[in-house]
Amino acid sequence: MTNWKEPAELNDYLEGHVRLLLDSFRHWTGKDLVQQEQSPREQARALFYAPFVVLSHDSGSDPLLNYANEAGLHLFELTWEELIALPSRLTAEPLHRDQRARLLGRVTQHGYIEDYTGVRISRSGRRFLIEQATVWNVRDEQGAPYGQAATFSRWRFLD
Repeated sequence: MTNWKEPAELNDYLEGHVRLLLDSFRHWTGKDLVQQEQSPREQARALFYAPFVVLSHDSGSDPLLNYANEAGLHLFELTWEELIALPSRLTAEPLHRDQRARLLGRVTQHGYIEDYTGVRISRSGRRFLIEQATVWNVRDEQGAPYGQAATFSRWRFLD
């Protein structure tokens, strides 16, 4: 489990981790999640306060979430401490975990996908459908696997 503190001014909004997310997103999609003209610290801050959701998990055998921006924390109803202790598979209901596993397999094979739609569940059990999510492989500075991440701006509650 990572022992990072919640992104904040004092830790430069986890600038190093965010750099990997942004660089990997650009590598796979050719697009930017935040303005590239900003300093790395400003980019990390912008991503944390963005109006869309961004989440990531590590590359372990049962990957743990290791980042969510403010929108993601609110949507999944998690504190930072709860987030970084949560296996990412638990963001899907048991019924939908096979579908999620197939999705992550597609991402591993192709680098990214831009068309994911699926049901997720918050900490309190509130179900929501995410639509048109982009999911991508996150690489470290040497290009080695580091984890996976997702971003989306469209969701609707099902309950």
